[in-house]
Amino acid sequence: MTRRQLLNTAAGTALSYSRILGANDRVRTGLLGFSDRAHDALIPAFFANATQQNFQMVAVADIWTLRRDEGSSYLSKIAGTRVEGVRNDEELFARKDVDAVIIATADFQHAPHGTAAVRADKDAYIEKPLANQIADARALLKAVTSSNRVVQIGTQRRSAKNTIAARDFIQSGEFGQINQVRLTSHFNQPARWLRPEMIAKLRAEDTDWNRWRLHRSSEAFNGRHYFEFRLFWPYSTGMFDQWMVHQIDALHMITGMSHPRTAVASGGIYAYRDGRTSPDTAIAVFEYGQPGDAGKAFQVEFSGRMANAAGGTEDYYYSQKGSLQTGAGKVSGDGGLIERYAKLAGRSADVLADRQLFDGPARKPGRQPSGEDELRADATTSAHMKNWMECVRSRKAPVADIHAGYGHSIALCMAITALHTGRKVSFDEKTEEVVTGA
Repeated sequence: MTRRQLLNTAAGTALSYSRILGANDRVRTGLLGFSDRAHDALIPAFFANATQQNFQMVAVADIWTLRRDEGSSYLSKIAGTRVEGVRNDEELFARKDVDAVIIATADFQHAPHGTAAVRADKDAYIEKPLANQIADARALLKAVTSSNRVVQIGTQRRSAKNTIAARDFIQSGEFGQINQVRLTSHFNQPARWLRPEMIAKLRAEDTDWNRWRLHRSSEAFNGRHYFEFRLFWPYSTGMFDQWMVHQIDALHMITGMSHPRTAVASGGIYAYRDGRTSPDTAIAVFEYGQPGDAGKAFQVEFSGRMANAAGGTEDYYYSQKGSLQTGAGKVSGDGGLIERYAKLAGRSADVLADRQLFDGPARKPGRQPSGEDELRADATTSAHMKNWMECVRSRKAPVADIHAGYGHSIALCMAITALHTGRKVSFDEKTEEVVTGA
C-alpha cells in the first residue's frame, strides 16, 4: 500500500468509525509542528492507528502562517473533520479539547516543548533527539517523573523486529561478552537537509522568530537556520542528533546499558563548504561500563559521513565468538575464536553458527538505505505510534519512555561536548552533568 492509499483508507475508515464510537472515549490529539517529519512519517503513522485506538486529530500548531494553514487544510481532509490551526505551542497546550500531543519541531525544541506539554497535563509523543543540551533533558525528565503523563520518544527502532530480535539474542547470553560495537551511517546526498525552496517562501513577519530560537541564541532572523537547523549549532549537530541517536538508543535497548561512561569525538566539514557549522564527517567513540566490570565493559564507535555511502547504515556487534549485524539480523562466526588460536591459550574453539534472527526481508548489510528501507521504516514508525496510543489508554510505560530518551540524550550531549572541546568527557552521576577531563 502506498502512503497515499494508506491516508485515503485511514480517512475513510475514520469517518465511519467516528459515527459509532462515543466522543467521551476519544483521545483528542494536537500536532505541534507541520514539519517534513510530521508530514512524511508521523501523520501517516497516526492515521494508520487512529481508528482502532479511537484517537482524533483536532488541532495543529505552527508558528509559520503558511505551514499552519497548510497543516490545517491537509489534516482536515484526512480526518474528515475540522482540524483547527493554532498559532504556537502555548496556545495548543492551553486547549481543553486536546488530551495528547505529537511534537515534531526542531531538534533543540523537543525537550522544552515536551516539558511544557507535560506541565499542561498532556500525554506526548516527542520526536528524537529528546535533548541536545543536558539541562533540557533533566527538566523534561523531572516533569515526566513527577507527573502521571505517558511520554513516548520517537526512537522507533525500539519497535522494530530486528532490534527486538537482537536484544533477545544478546541478552540470552549466547553471543557472549560484547567487546566492541561499530555503528555506521554513511550517505552521499549533497542536498540532504537543504531547503532552499522553503527559505524562499519564508518572511520574518509571517513567523515568530523569537519563539522559534527559544533560549539558544540572540541572533537576528535567519531563514537558513530556521529550515536547515540540522546544519547549524547551537540548534543541532546534524549526524549526531539525527543518526547516531537512533543507533545509540537501539544499543541501549539491546544491551540494557543506560548511557556511556566516557566519550571522545572528532569531525569537520570536508565536503560541503556551504556555510554550515555541523560536520559532514564525524566519529564518536564511547566506553560503556567499568573496565573489568563482570564482562559488561565494551567500546562503541559511531562513524557518520555525508559525502560517501560506502558501508551504508548498519550496526555491528562483536564478541569473541563472532559477529552480529542487527539491521540484517545476521549472526555469524566471523572473527570468532578458531581452533588454532584457542589452543595457544589452552582453550577450546568457540565460533557462532551462522543464522538469521528473524523471518522476512532484512536490510542488505553495508549499503545506503533504499525505498524498501523507507517503507519498512514507515511500518516501524506506525508500530511505535501504536505502542504510544495503547499506553495512553493503559497508562503503562511505552517502549521508548522518558528514561530511554534521557539515556540517549546523555550520550548525545557527551558526543557534542567532546566534539566542541576536543577533550575526553564523562558523565557525573551525582550532578547529572557532562564533565571534561575524564
